[in-house]
Amino acid sequence: MEYAVQPEELSSTIFQMEEPVQIFANQVSAPFYLRCAALFVDYMLLLAPPIVVLVSGRSFGEIIGSSGISSFAWYVVLILWLINFLAFPLFSGQTFGKMLAGITMVKTDGSPVRLGNLIRRNVVGYLLTALTFGLGFLLAVVNKSGRSLHDFIGGTIVVQGRRKRV
Repeated sequence: MEYAVQPEELSSTIFQMEEPVQIFANQVSAPFYLRCAALFVDYMLLLAPPIVVLVSGRSFGEIIGSSGISSFAWYVVLILWLINFLAFPLFSGQTFGKMLAGITMVKTDGSPVRLGNLIRRNVVGYLLTALTFGLGFLLAVVNKSGRSLHDFIGGTIVVQGRRKRV
């Protein structure tokens, strides 16, 4: 039988085990511009349904009904928000925008985010950032770890790369 490496050659080969290298999450934090691009994609995804309803209502007038944004469009936004900011990150660590940008949310110790982290980060943290008129985002620019206010609140950090199963 033919082998790529003959068995007698293997007996003389010395195998050396690789040693794992410790990598800390803050050493591979995602740059601010990638985080901004991901956030832009996420919010464009959320704004699309109301804009489509509003534009089509204005274009077709009374055919669709009122020219305002219907409550159905806002329900679609709420469902998209729950999927994009809670469900996707819970299973993959990424929102749709983060998937496109190639960045991932992890806990500060590098482990996957949990539902509690996501609620603190994406609900409480974003709310506080909105109340400060976006100043919470600027924390990512001025600190070495690249974490924003919502990251500190959620105990998370955004890193470059995708999470892979081993």
